[in-house]
Amino acid sequence: MEPQMQLGDYAGLNIVFVVLAIFLVFAIIKGVRIVPQSEKYVVERLGRLRTVLGPGINIVVPFLDVVRHKVSILERQLPTMKQDAITTDNVLVQVETSVFYRIIEPEKTVYRIRDVDGAISTTVAGIVRSEVGRMELDQVQSNRSSVIAAVREQLAEQVDDWGIEVTRAEILDVNLDAATRAAMLQQLNAERARRAQVTEAEGRKRSVELQADADLYAAEQEAKARRVLADAEAYATQVVAVAIAENGLEAAQYQVALKQVEALAKIAGGAGQQTVILPADAVEAFGNAFRMLKGRT
Repeated sequence: MEPQMQLGDYAGLNIVFVVLAIFLVFAIIKGVRIVPQSEKYVVERLGRLRTVLGPGINIVVPFLDVVRHKVSILERQLPTMKQDAITTDNVLVQVETSVFYRIIEPEKTVYRIRDVDGAISTTVAGIVRSEVGRMELDQVQSNRSSVIAAVREQLAEQVDDWGIEVTRAEILDVNLDAATRAAMLQQLNAERARRAQVTEAEGRKRSVELQADADLYAAEQEAKARRVLADAEAYATQVVAVAIAENGLEAAQYQVALKQVEALAKIAGGAGQQTVILPADAVEAFGNAFRMLKGRT
């Protein structure tokens, strides 16, 4: 009987060793935690925060340390939010916003806030209403960047206690109700009509100015031509006067005779003139001119 009891004891010991080996393997498995790159694990010990495991291989105390929360640290986008707001000129607008954030301190996020998305949405709505309420409609339409900057700055201050980082905030659109949109359209059409009238009036004014400049230029050129002609006639008169002063009456008679000859030449050279009737004194004028010319030579 004794040998049989020894064999039984060995069998029992083998079972114990196997159980211990299984327990040891299980403890090792429980004590080693491999965290993915995009996550962080929040570990509790006996119901209290113990540590936060980062990406890679981590060692914890088996059965005492428990991974209670697995938190993704990837950037997240909230669903597009729409907030109604009233501007300082009493216009109701609907602002569409979009917010991107990521969790950087999971221990704050899991223990200080229950619904992160809802809390951020509510905070953004309050900030947008506050900022839009300080502006007129035109400012809201043209200064979206200032509203976005205010939303990002104030939101970052609000969510700091939640272990969240706001990476981006955008205003997608600013919508108006139908009545306001119709009024703005009428105002826009009136402004376009006014600009068209101003442009047309400026065109007419410019045309008148250019025409006046052209008339002035023409008058100046005509006056200049008259001055030149007057100067030429004055010079010719001066030359004749000098000739008379030097040669006496003969020079004057010579000039008069030349003028008569030129006049007769023009009459004779006219179109359709076949016969030229000369007055009696014209022959005498020719004779005088020739005599004077001969006397000069």
